[in-house]
Amino acid sequence: MVVWTHEKCRSVDSLPEKPKRSVLNQLTRTLLRHYDCGIRPVLNWTSPTTIYIDLIIQSVLDVDGQMQKVTTSIWYRQIWKDEFLVWDPEEFDGITEISLSSDAIWVPDVIISEFVDAGKSPVIPYVYVNSSGVVKNYKPIQVVSACDLEIYAFPFDKQNCTLTFRSWLHSVGELDLALLRNPEEIESDTREFMNNGEWELLSVPSHYWKLNLANKDYAHIQFNVLIRRRPLLYVVSVLIPSIFLMLVDVISFYLPPNSGTRITFKTSILLGYTVFRVNMMDEIPATAIKTPLIGAFFAVCMALLVLSLAKSIFVVKLLHHSQEEVKEMSISACLLHKYGSTEQSFSESLFTSVRTLDDIDHSGGYEYDLSPEPDLLSLTEPLSGPPQLEKILQDLITLKLFLQEDENDGMAQTDWLALCYKVDKLLFRIYLLIFIIYSSTLLLLWSSWSSV
Repeated sequence: MVVWTHEKCRSVDSLPEKPKRSVLNQLTRTLLRHYDCGIRPVLNWTSPTTIYIDLIIQSVLDVDGQMQKVTTSIWYRQIWKDEFLVWDPEEFDGITEISLSSDAIWVPDVIISEFVDAGKSPVIPYVYVNSSGVVKNYKPIQVVSACDLEIYAFPFDKQNCTLTFRSWLHSVGELDLALLRNPEEIESDTREFMNNGEWELLSVPSHYWKLNLANKDYAHIQFNVLIRRRPLLYVVSVLIPSIFLMLVDVISFYLPPNSGTRITFKTSILLGYTVFRVNMMDEIPATAIKTPLIGAFFAVCMALLVLSLAKSIFVVKLLHHSQEEVKEMSISACLLHKYGSTEQSFSESLFTSVRTLDDIDHSGGYEYDLSPEPDLLSLTEPLSGPPQLEKILQDLITLKLFLQEDENDGMAQTDWLALCYKVDKLLFRIYLLIFIIYSSTLLLLWSSWSSV
């Protein structure tokens, strides 16, 4: 009997001993044993829970002018006190802070009012809790928010996008909001911002306000994210090539209008500008309501190129008009009335010479003066002779009239060419005046926007 008892005791002693729970495990089980994550963590239900909020802007990832939304990356911090998560550190080996699952405790329903889409934010499933019940919820958030984008001044635009934090259900009597840091410190804090991208962070002013709905006040904290676009990329890739093409078009006016190459050259410029404009379509933001000024700039530049081409076509067509066709045109008739004195004197001279020749044929006399060409023939008294001499004289007179007519035709064409050049110069000055006024207006607007 004694031996059996001894063997029984030995079998009991050989069983493995259960491991003791760690102090951290004991603390967690103690805190969450009777915890209800659906109840606001206050002992007195009339006292509100204050949520302290803070954020740091990391970067501006995307600005969509057509959809009117902005994607930003922020470090978000919110702190509140949970009166049900309090312990004495001396009872748990001096532990003053532990991490708990955010699904196991009460978390405030603070949202961003401008939130429109779920960003690719990393999931942080834990929060920190200290022995006094202060809960710290720190996490990075990628926020896709609605923003009233004003892109009229692109690429010298500035944007003011708001991030408004509020409780979805709780009024101020249950859940209140407060800033974790001073507003001045938050406004000037740009140390974590990635400052090498397209956008530059100017400041982040913030303010607290209440909204009254159904006789209840709801707390709001609004952060204004003020950003400015860096225009250098668009100036180099969009504006400068466009300006160069316009300057080449202006310089092309120095090509002679009668050379036949001006219209070909201007057509090539217009075609090149069209291709350039199509390639730049994706670089320019667009909205459904407003068009940025740079879009109007491209449209007017295209209109000026078309106007320049039309003006050159008009001048070339004017050069190839005959004098009689142009006289039938009301505008050209006014110009010829002022500049066409040479052509009129030539017509009168030709008519006089032909009438004189007719008088010779009928009268048989040869009293006329053919000066100022003394080298051809000068007859000042009646002549008589054989018919061969009369025929030779008539041939000489006909040759003189033909040479004089040819010379006057050349003078008329020279005067007409000079007139067309004057018209070309006048149209060029009008075109240049329009171009300078338009360019100066745009430069003044963009310089004023970029200097603010």
